[in-house]
Amino acid sequence: MARILLPKPAARLPPLGIALVTVTVMLVLIGVIMVQSASSVVAIAADKNPLVGIQRQGLFAAVGLVIMLTLSRCSIATLQRFAWVGLGLGFLLQLLVYTPLGYEAGGNRNWIRVGPISGQPSEIMKFMLLVWMATVLAAKERLLGSWKHVIIPVVPVVALSVAINVAGGDLGSVLIITAVLFGALFFAQVRLRILALLALFGSLGIAVMTLMKPNRVMRVVHYLETDCVRDLDALHGLCWQPMQGLWALANGGVFGVGLGQSKAKWSWLPAAETDYIFAMIGEETGLIGAVFVLLLFVIMGGIFAWLLRSPLETFPAVILGGAFTWFATQMVVNISVVLGFLPVLGVPLPLVSAGGTSLIAGLAAIGVVLACMRRES
Repeated sequence: MARILLPKPAARLPPLGIALVTVTVMLVLIGVIMVQSASSVVAIAADKNPLVGIQRQGLFAAVGLVIMLTLSRCSIATLQRFAWVGLGLGFLLQLLVYTPLGYEAGGNRNWIRVGPISGQPSEIMKFMLLVWMATVLAAKERLLGSWKHVIIPVVPVVALSVAINVAGGDLGSVLIITAVLFGALFFAQVRLRILALLALFGSLGIAVMTLMKPNRVMRVVHYLETDCVRDLDALHGLCWQPMQGLWALANGGVFGVGLGQSKAKWSWLPAAETDYIFAMIGEETGLIGAVFVLLLFVIMGGIFAWLLRSPLETFPAVILGGAFTWFATQMVVNISVVLGFLPVLGVPLPLVSAGGTSLIAGLAAIGVVLACMRRES
């Protein structure tokens, strides 16, 4: 009789993998709850279902968690096999923003809508680039001592993605994609002098991109020259959003005003459910809730850092390092904006802010990290 060969079952997740899943699910649940609280007033004002926030974000969370668990059981070979296809799909989605399917929101043309479904291709592209870079750098592992093999094809491909985002005005995604690139190269053990040169050119590029649009220049100059806390004349201009975010945090105190009891969400704080979700957390759950969310991110970062201490093959090293850089940079930038340390950049809080594509892409990245953890275990 012919023998039927079944695929070898995936290895069990190590304890750190279970911890990562736990922290991830907790952040997602906090996000669903806070998105519902922040968006309910806007929904009521628009004569919509007041539960639309929890329904939409809950659906995205469910889809994202299924994708995360599915990817966590994929082999490294399977992920590498589809890396180039994923890259092509990512570019296709990015280019769709310049078709009739694309539209502008918040001053950036980085959205597409198909029927009732809308999303940001740049968020999906972060994930596609991460897996693709890990695949390419792993294949060229022994050649990474040469600057030519470091740059080609990784840097031109990432630069093309960045250029598409720049054309749409999405500087926030440019910053995160650039950070993921440097994280991937660093953990692939590329020479520091090559990274330093790339960092120099990258910084010049970001400076040029900032100067290309007057509204970006205005935001940067305003941030550098204006003290929003003391200059009351600027309160109704570019200081409005940052000050409302700080007042929301201050209003929360130590214990918060209670879930659903925010005052800032009553049309005072723009983007309360997206870029300023951390201000909502601070207002409704207080310093205790805000510190708890920060602690969850610190635990997640600690898990990544602990895993990266061990000798790893290039593919898992790039996946872990790139994902770590992605989440860490995005978290630091988002919270720094809320605290007034940076100008408004339109960067969401990973796994927490409203947004289906951002949440699904983040959970997909966690899924690939879990797949690498199974492999290493």
